[in-house]
Amino acid sequence: MLYSQTGAPGPEGKHFQDFQTHGLFFPHRIAQQVDLRPLTMKNPLYWAVLLGMAVLLMEQGLPVHSQGDSQSDNKVMDNITVRQGETVFLRCGQGDVVTHTAWLNRSSILYAGEDKWSVDSRVSLVTLNQDEFTIKIENVDMTDEGQYVCAVQTSSRPRTTSVHILVQVPPKIINLSKDIVVNEGSNVTLMCQASGKPEPSISWKLISSSGDLGSDDDYLEIPSISRHRAGTYECTAVNDIDTDVQTVDITVNYVPAVSEGRDVGVTLGQRGVLECEADAVPEPEFEWYKEDRRIYAGIDGMEISNTGSLSKLTFFNVSDADYGNYTCVASNKLGSSNTSFLMYVVIEPTSSTLLQGPRAVQDGSGGAAGLHLHTCLLGLVFLPFLLRF
Repeated sequence: MLYSQTGAPGPEGKHFQDFQTHGLFFPHRIAQQVDLRPLTMKNPLYWAVLLGMAVLLMEQGLPVHSQGDSQSDNKVMDNITVRQGETVFLRCGQGDVVTHTAWLNRSSILYAGEDKWSVDSRVSLVTLNQDEFTIKIENVDMTDEGQYVCAVQTSSRPRTTSVHILVQVPPKIINLSKDIVVNEGSNVTLMCQASGKPEPSISWKLISSSGDLGSDDDYLEIPSISRHRAGTYECTAVNDIDTDVQTVDITVNYVPAVSEGRDVGVTLGQRGVLECEADAVPEPEFEWYKEDRRIYAGIDGMEISNTGSLSKLTFFNVSDADYGNYTCVASNKLGSSNTSFLMYVVIEPTSSTLLQGPRAVQDGSGGAAGLHLHTCLLGLVFLPFLLRF
């Protein structure tokens, strides 16, 4: 039943005559062509009339008045700002002797009095009495943004109250570059696009380094990328509501760089190890050579072991034939580099030297000098006796 402050709908003819008299919604010539008296409040044509007057008013543009301007038939309320997913309440003051009232959204009737016309389950009636007519919309979305009009017919004249709903949406990154693999020196462009209202701002950051990358655009340009710019890039989208963060990885391939080889001295018959380390992406493959002859894994007395960027050539029992120059070659699909080693012989100290220590030779020469000194002293003692003869 449509809301009536008097408890009775009253004569429809008088109701529509009021609309015609005020001339706000139906032009006089249209009113003359349509016999409005037989209409009832349940009749769809009645509400078409109510809808028509509201739509005409909205198309003509509503004058902007403050909420307290009692002299205006058409009031514009302050905008209502609501976040996506929240609930909004639309309140319309009644007053006077209200015979009919309705809430409209664009060209659709949401509620006509206590009768719900909207098929949206999120829309419901909260309050309907002589003081206010309030509905609510739950789980607000962007499609709910726009102008809403409360159309009221009183005993004296019709009036409208309009309000505009603004929906704020948290940022969401909707288009982000995939993880990429490039060769060193290539030009790279990363893309990060986000939706949201207000429109979100974009910033980029390389996680492995400090500070932002100086880009506030959807696109990040990296000309002639180096190995030092490889890593995880973080895109951040921010607006007044929230923040969204996503990442993309850049892998930079480059030619192996081999560390300088260190010469190794090994005692005959002992264990010896040559180590070759290379920095490369993708990981390098290693080859070992003695002079111009390649060394293969599985040769008796030798072992080649590769672990990531490190390769080891191990000799379990070094022989005379093992001494000499060696070369390590590291390579990947972009190129190769190498370094050289020298394995030389180290003479093991004798057992007597080990027992006496490094001062043994000095102590032996000192003893001989002492014996010579004693012999000279004895000669000096017996020299006078020898001269008597």
